[in-house]
Amino acid sequence: MHRISVSGVQVDVVRKDIKNLHLGVYPPEGRVRVAAPLRVDDEAVRLAVITKLPWIKRQQTRFRAQERQSPREYTYRETHYYLGKRYLLNVIEHAGPSWIEVRNKARIDLYVPAGSDAERREQVMLRWYRKELKALIPPLITKWQETLGITVDEWGVKKMKTRWGSCNIEARRIWLNLELAKKPVQCLEYVVVHEMVHLLERNHTDLFRELMDQFMPQWRHYRDVLNQAPLSHETWRY
Repeated sequence: MHRISVSGVQVDVVRKDIKNLHLGVYPPEGRVRVAAPLRVDDEAVRLAVITKLPWIKRQQTRFRAQERQSPREYTYRETHYYLGKRYLLNVIEHAGPSWIEVRNKARIDLYVPAGSDAERREQVMLRWYRKELKALIPPLITKWQETLGITVDEWGVKKMKTRWGSCNIEARRIWLNLELAKKPVQCLEYVVVHEMVHLLERNHTDLFRELMDQFMPQWRHYRDVLNQAPLSHETWRY
């Protein structure tokens, strides 16, 4: 990968053994990335980017205006998100094991040992998010395997800095971002379908979009909801 500048816009260029050029703008700051066929030189990439500059700048403006959470300290009445809803944290120090309970659709009770610091509380929250997300994913994969007529051999959850999901075509394995536990379930389902459709079409081609339109006509709405939701306080790197 190398970087070129086009009218003041920094563009990461990756060359792959693909047929068509693909341009994307990514959160949180609107990084521009072009996947280009091996035969396409930098001048052709530059021309392609120039034709899309108005769209690129609109996307970058939208990402930079997106709401971001301040660093979480895991203190009383701090805001946290779960399945797209906002909750207030209630920290309860006790002598037993750490655990979490959602109460009244408005509060998350976090039980931790007395004297637990923010790092310990965060780890408890992350384990809970992971457990909750892992319970939601299998039924979605089963449902969409039947609909799409494909199989997923393996799946997992991990923290990712740059994307909501990924797909290894050869291993038929999909990864889903742990942050999806904080987003609406419809957004999780959209990401699951998006990654599974890559098993039918590797790249973000017209065919890929046609397949998404066929199987999940509302996918653009779910994508927009996901991209408009508050971002984690973490600094995303690429």
